[in-house]
Amino acid sequence: MASGYILNRGALTIGIHCQRVCRNITVTPVRGNKRWLKAYTFIMAKKLKLEGAPPPKPRSQHPNWDYHAEVQAFSTRLHENFSLQLLKTAFINPCYLQAEQERRQGLGVHSELTALDLKDNVQLTAKGAGFTKNFLTDWCRASFPSLPSEGVQSIVGYLTSLAVVTNVARNLGMDDLTMSAEFPVPDDVLHSTFMAVIGALQESSGAERTGFFLRDFLVSQMIGKDLFDMWTVVNPMGLLMEELSKRNMVLPEPRLIRSAGASTVLPLYFVGLYSDKKLLAQGPGETLVAAEEEAAYVALRKLYGYAENHQPFDFSPQQQHEKPLIQSVSSN
Repeated sequence: MASGYILNRGALTIGIHCQRVCRNITVTPVRGNKRWLKAYTFIMAKKLKLEGAPPPKPRSQHPNWDYHAEVQAFSTRLHENFSLQLLKTAFINPCYLQAEQERRQGLGVHSELTALDLKDNVQLTAKGAGFTKNFLTDWCRASFPSLPSEGVQSIVGYLTSLAVVTNVARNLGMDDLTMSAEFPVPDDVLHSTFMAVIGALQESSGAERTGFFLRDFLVSQMIGKDLFDMWTVVNPMGLLMEELSKRNMVLPEPRLIRSAGASTVLPLYFVGLYSDKKLLAQGPGETLVAAEEEAAYVALRKLYGYAENHQPFDFSPQQQHEKPLIQSVSSN
């Protein structure tokens, strides 16, 4: 017992001595990289060059992923009142259900015991696509009453095109929530998913709220776009003559207004279009034909109310001039 007591006192004395000594030792951090880092970086770069970049993984395969919370956050982030069940259905594509069924069959799982209790978004996609087309058509006719039906169809076709819709959908984060058989999500699948979300919003919040959603996210894609970037016109002078004939106006007469560097390799001509001795429009060009065509484009923009200095689109909430438009869409 005495020896144990002496051993404990000795260990305590040594511990106190070491603690006092360690207080006087200061550790200075050294800046720089470890010796193994250069070799490791070189090996990983060589491996990346030989094997290529790894295939992308969906967000759902990364840690800290809660699908229900992400869907609810998507609704809150857009300040829209979605039905969560409808919103989840809007993100389920038929290709995902088919791929999941084939995967389970490949694993030997009995299809009747583990049936997928999920519904695809085919009906929501059809409903959303129809509503989107009707709303955009009515909006274009209300905003540009002088625009012919061909121009309205071209603008609607541009706003509902694959490139525009998928760009909007990716910026809203729909590709992370979309259930698809392939990743990255193909453009056609993402396009149908966006239309299904529109259909889910219409059933959840009504036609008026859905119209404002389309106005804010799709119609806004027209900002900075020229009319004839969305509408391809082969013969602008012929179209201008047709429009002037409908308005009982004198047919346009092109005249050379001014020119510069006509004898050089970079000439510039300005052609003006006159109707009843009044200047309709003028346009520049490297040749007389190109200048006359550009002047016809400028005249058409003025006739249709889509000139460069036209009144900006009004995206303020609860616009009075859009109420009958939205009501007409909801009645359809």
